Amino acid sequence: MKIAIVEDDINMRKSLEIAMAEYEEFEVVSFKNAKDALKKLDDTFELIISDINMPGMDGIEFVKTLNGRYEIILITGNATLQRAIESIQLGVKDFLLKPFEIETLITAIKRSDKVQKRVKAVKKRAIKKQNSDFLASSQALDKLLHVTDKAAKTDASIMLLGESGVGKEVFAKYIHNNSSRSKKPFIAINMAAIPDNLIESELFGFEKGAFTDAMEAKIGQFESANGGTIFLDEIAEMPFGVQAKILRALQEREIRRLGSQKSIKIDVRIISATNANLQDKIDESMFREDLYYRLNTIPLHIPPLRERKEEILPIAMATLEQNIQQYGFDKKSFSQEAQKALLEYNWPGNIRELISVVERALILSDGDIIEPDALFLQSRGLKQKRSIANMEAELIQEILLTCKYDLTQSSQMLGMDKNTLQRKIKLYNLQGEE
Repeated sequence: MKIAIVEDDINMRKSLEIAMAEYEEFEVVSFKNAKDALKKLDDTFELIISDINMPGMDGIEFVKTLNGRYEIILITGNATLQRAIESIQLGVKDFLLKPFEIETLITAIKRSDKVQKRVKAVKKRAIKKQNSDFLASSQALDKLLHVTDKAAKTDASIMLLGESGVGKEVFAKYIHNNSSRSKKPFIAINMAAIPDNLIESELFGFEKGAFTDAMEAKIGQFESANGGTIFLDEIAEMPFGVQAKILRALQEREIRRLGSQKSIKIDVRIISATNANLQDKIDESMFREDLYYRLNTIPLHIPPLRERKEEILPIAMATLEQNIQQYGFDKKSFSQEAQKALLEYNWPGNIRELISVVERALILSDGDIIEPDALFLQSRGLKQKRSIANMEAELIQEILLTCKYDLTQSSQMLGMDKNTLQRKIKLYNLQGEE
């Protein structure tokens, strides 16, 4: 079993190396900090033992960057309950307090090894499934994937275009998983979901003392994604001032933390996405033309669901099965009439809307057969020819009424983030409570 020890304290690091050298079943490689470890970690490692308190990148940030790729045991000399809880939420298998007996650590390692063996087959299946990522297929999707596979093998910047809900992040992950960067981090950032005053520090990080609340240095998402892929969703919402720094990151392959005079070299591939007309944004001086051309090296337009009708029923059935398992429902299925209704509906909200409709139908339907009335598609304009904008406005108004204008609940039912929902309410001038 190959184990990485990540510990900045040289005495602790050497002690662990010496103690674990007595166990023939362990191959130990040690690193003095998380950044050095990230440069060397590969699929041959099975377990990581890391300190929490380390300079540069602490153990929690290290775990976040690894994004579940390895089993992890955290060790620390001054743990707080909050840190322990955060570690558990991130999937850390064990949390040991210094000082500890080496036997305690060995027991934790073997316990982790047992878990790994139990789920090894499942993980292999998950990796294979990850390479497809899609619940269904269609002629339009197959045609797009043919081009996508070619683009994935390069390091060129890719811009994903298409309506809201078509699955841009799924495509971004597919590109990453089928690229030479697949073993490195994939980090997705929704530009519309981060307040303007926090975007720069979130992307590029900051040094201690860079601003009032900067009590310690923090790496940004570009550094965390080093060697891998960073997915910038809804780039049309990117503040104009940040665009110049993104452009520099693309051109110079370097970034600079807030409060620092030193540039940091990075190696990331950028995949961006938008459902907005960026040319209009450029004409209105809201988006840099030079950045647009940098991001748009390979544009991939994802067709809406209404142009991929062969996928509707397979996606609906797969979603139904997933939710049955998630909620513990008895077996249910769609009637022939319900299947026909699903195929005839225009799906202005695309796959995201389809998933939402299926989940709601499962929860609200009686019996083991889901009939058309449980889909509530008539109220969404199934047989009326209206513009997509009108149908979207009516759908949002309907959900707002159902949720009594609770924006958090409404955004979850609609499958869109809260900031986007607020913009849609303003765009369509929807009336109701705040």
